Amino acid sequence: MELRPLGRSGLLVSRLALGTMTWGRDTDRHEARDQLLAFVEAGGTLVDTADVYADGQSEEIVGALVAEVGRDAVTIATKAVSRPGTTRRLDASRSHLLNALDASLRRLGVDHVDLWQLHAWDPFTPLEETLSALDTAVASGRVRYVGISNYAGWQTARAAGMQSARPGAARLVSTQMEYSLLQRGIEREVVDAAEDAGLGILPWSPLGRGVLTGKYRHGTPADSRAASSHFASFISPYLSDAGRRVVDAVCTAAEGLGVAPLEVALAWVRDRPGVVAPIVGARTAAQLRGALTVEDLTLPEEIVTALDEVSAPDRGYPESTWSRR
Repeated sequence: MELRPLGRSGLLVSRLALGTMTWGRDTDRHEARDQLLAFVEAGGTLVDTADVYADGQSEEIVGALVAEVGRDAVTIATKAVSRPGTTRRLDASRSHLLNALDASLRRLGVDHVDLWQLHAWDPFTPLEETLSALDTAVASGRVRYVGISNYAGWQTARAAGMQSARPGAARLVSTQMEYSLLQRGIEREVVDAAEDAGLGILPWSPLGRGVLTGKYRHGTPADSRAASSHFASFISPYLSDAGRRVVDAVCTAAEGLGVAPLEVALAWVRDRPGVVAPIVGARTAAQLRGALTVEDLTLPEEIVTALDEVSAPDRGYPESTWSRR
């Protein structure tokens, strides 16, 4: 698998990342092992998790399996800030972040993580305090690189600007955002902010929460996430008429190229400006292997143009005035 630099840094990562949000919840350890082995065998390196995935079980499984394949074979990325089920759902205070990092390291069974990401913007903590925790984490050797996730354009620019302005601060190298043919909102301001600051983009849900696989074209399968009470509200926004037009275009392109719809959707987002590695999550190793075949696919320019047009996000003042895209 091709390697790409993560933002304006010397860290090289595979141009597809393995997502582990379902590990320990919908994906058991045996299936997770098969996924990781298939990913590493295909040349994948970047494995993404978070302290809150499956209440920490995802990190535990990642740690156990990384010990099996070898620490040097995998670039471990995890996150902190979220505190679901508490009165303070987002907490980017220095105290919480550093405690969360220590807990992540224990679950992962490692002495450092390669990429530590702020999972969300915390409006209640001064940004200076939050960023100081990143500096401490890097200076202590517990973290190699730092990034952000789910930050708006102005938040991205402010955080990156503050870190680059302070000598010795831990520079941000990445931003993890939802990005797919069904969710192109980051193109309004986040993409430009990230590129200007030298942050590599790590798209989460690059398959439009599973909708871009085409499995919902003719209804909702009984065993799908959209049929479950837990995920129905998460997926339903993309089952609109506009979403169906995008999915139909993806399926038409896939049929013409002789590939699966998910390959078309992944190839499109993988090769967008600023993108380093879409994060692919799968319930089974078979699903993951289907996604890994995208390494051999480059979309023809005419198909890219057609997909761009059918999925174009609404734009207005002021971003449409200065946008380069």
